Amino acid sequence: MLTELRDSGVPRIHFGVGTGELLPDMAAAGADVIGVDYRVNLADGIARTGARMPVQGNLDPALLFAPWEVLDKQIRRILDEGKQAPGHIFNLGHGVLPSTDPAVLTRVVELVHEVSAR
Repeated sequence: MLTELRDSGVPRIHFGVGTGELLPDMAAAGADVIGVDYRVNLADGIARTGARMPVQGNLDPALLFAPWEVLDKQIRRILDEGKQAPGHIFNLGHGVLPSTDPAVLTRVVELVHEVSAR
């Protein structure tokens, strides 16, 4: 089954909640991308994977309730740290909480696109 999946051409992302200490083993297991839990600093997660593969680095969804200045700073930090990997997928760790303001999500997406386009 693993060989069939690997040969299918579908990108494989290994991601685990609370698995910061397993990142080296997850990277060695043969994924195309490694997901880094938002509780692990992205730069540390990239270092743990040997900085040899793309990462999915996450924003804590609770930060969507913080003042914009705090959220802006964290988004920029994550995007900056993601540059240390050969590729970076920005997303929310574990999704969007139901009471999240959709306008904040729109601003997050706009900022990620703006900063990433540079």
